[in-house]
Amino acid sequence: MSSATLSPAAAKADTPIPLRAHLRHTGALVRRNLLWIRQDPESMFDAILFPVIFTLLFVYVFGGSIGQSLGGGQDQYIQYVIPGLMAMMGMNMAQGVGTGFNQDFNSGVMDRFRSLPIGRGSVLFAKIAVELMRMLFATAVLMVVALLVGYDINSWAGLLASVGLSVVFGSALMWVFLTLGVVMKNAQSVQAMGFLVLMPLQFGSSIFAPTDSMPGWLQAFTDYNPLSSLADTARGLMEGGPIAHDLWVTLIWSVGLTAVMAPVAIHKFRTKS
Repeated sequence: MSSATLSPAAAKADTPIPLRAHLRHTGALVRRNLLWIRQDPESMFDAILFPVIFTLLFVYVFGGSIGQSLGGGQDQYIQYVIPGLMAMMGMNMAQGVGTGFNQDFNSGVMDRFRSLPIGRGSVLFAKIAVELMRMLFATAVLMVVALLVGYDINSWAGLLASVGLSVVFGSALMWVFLTLGVVMKNAQSVQAMGFLVLMPLQFGSSIFAPTDSMPGWLQAFTDYNPLSSLADTARGLMEGGPIAHDLWVTLIWSVGLTAVMAPVAIHKFRTKS
């Protein structure tokens, strides 16, 4: 179909948009999403409650027994599990971006966005930017709770580096859930699919416990599970220890997911009827 047969708004929307305009559109959409959060503060409950519940649950329910296997007690387990929980925050927040994106489609918000002369990628980048802000907020809550239960920060530089690496991996994972948000029919389907993805990755990893006692086939899975690599890298950065192998695995996963899923998410968004 030629641009002459399109509506003026649609024709203008198909016109190539320069980078500066893309950035301006993304900034405006980020502001819109932040204003929506201010009007609906309940949307921040997951960012507040997840780090609190998971920290208290694993420290006080499993901390004693797993801590003994680490050669210490509950205090030893606190030092072990907090970097792992930091790695998990990115995955939990990534699931939220998919359900929110799907709800925007079903409520008609995306139809309005796609009728405007704005960059299509700006809508997705704005979603990711806001979810990364929520992830950083959740990480801050996690660290406050961690300090309250006795976590000892051995390296502030390592902590900041771990947060940065979690942001890199979390943003890559968000492209997967943005794609699910586009292709799934409703938010419940996105949540169900996210659950099927998250549970094996979370519990088949070194986030909550060492993998030495796991069966050989499961250890082989955890060796290349990006959450294990992210958690172990965070421990190395924050507690000291080797990080090279796990760091490279995490970065390879992050770059690979972004390179594959970002074009897919943008294409699905552009072509969704």
